[in-house]
Amino acid sequence: MSQTIYFGTYTKKESKGIYKAQFDPETGALSQLELVAAEPNPTYIAFSEKGNLYSVGAEEGKGGIASFTADFLPLNHVVEEGAPLCYVSVDDKRQLVYGANYHKGQVLVYKLEADGHLSFVDQDTHQGSGPHANQASPHTHYADLTPDQYLITCDLGTDSLHVYDVSEEGKLTLINQYQTTPGAGPRHLVFHPHYKTAYLINELNATIDVLFYDGMGEFEHFQTLSTLPSDYDGQKWASAIKLSTDGKFLYASNRAHNSIAVFKVVADGSLELIEIVPSQGLNPRDFTLSPDQNYLIVAHQDSPNATVFKRDSASGKLTLLSDDFYVPEAVCTVFH
Repeated sequence: MSQTIYFGTYTKKESKGIYKAQFDPETGALSQLELVAAEPNPTYIAFSEKGNLYSVGAEEGKGGIASFTADFLPLNHVVEEGAPLCYVSVDDKRQLVYGANYHKGQVLVYKLEADGHLSFVDQDTHQGSGPHANQASPHTHYADLTPDQYLITCDLGTDSLHVYDVSEEGKLTLINQYQTTPGAGPRHLVFHPHYKTAYLINELNATIDVLFYDGMGEFEHFQTLSTLPSDYDGQKWASAIKLSTDGKFLYASNRAHNSIAVFKVVADGSLELIEIVPSQGLNPRDFTLSPDQNYLIVAHQDSPNATVFKRDSASGKLTLLSDDFYVPEAVCTVFH
């Protein structure tokens, strides 16, 4: 029985918005690309438990967030002057949606109304900068929940994680901050399903930080590894990070190098590099594991193709199946 994968995209060239395709879990084949929602540059998307779709959005030259019904009919935009968001996540328990705005250095909170509409609740604007050329100002790149239901952001511009308590109404209270290596550029974060461990991918120096997480927003550095070969001297531009659901393997993508790095999670939560494989496209900004964890699907921003790898659940290694499924300007991949 086929499954549905969704693609968020840029719409600077051929793309028109948010697409879906069918995925065959028996063969690993992608088929039937279809535009489901026309939207300018919907670069990140997320679904609620009710099936409503939320995406980076824009309207009348203003940027923010967009909401759609489960049938992909537009509900509303919440926008303001300036650039749109770059990350969206849904808190079904509190009926909230969180957003990160890279260009403004902001984290934002929206209320999920009963019919799926969004209304603005609260925001926080970060302060600071970093030593890298891309760190002249705060650049919030991620806003999602910790295992103990605090809101955490990754700020690429200030080399910091911000942790917030969130009230039932969506009001933010900053409770903790963690500083990464100067110039690292923290981008995205995943938490281990069993260990008290978080894995932070740093865009600007192409590393993964292994962090102990004791709860209440408290992090302690444990290990740092490169996502690139030791002899690589080109541009460092790491992007996505994902864990297998059993917590045994971690995957990371490298733009510029156009590759997927595969790591084994060992008993203490630390990582060991297994392999780095070509993504078979240009600028692999995002990828996802299939629901059964048997495949890894990579979307490319600068070449109009998605790549499918067969995944060995015992070794974590990837074997190329196909690299010719057409998807334009894809930068976000979600099964739903």
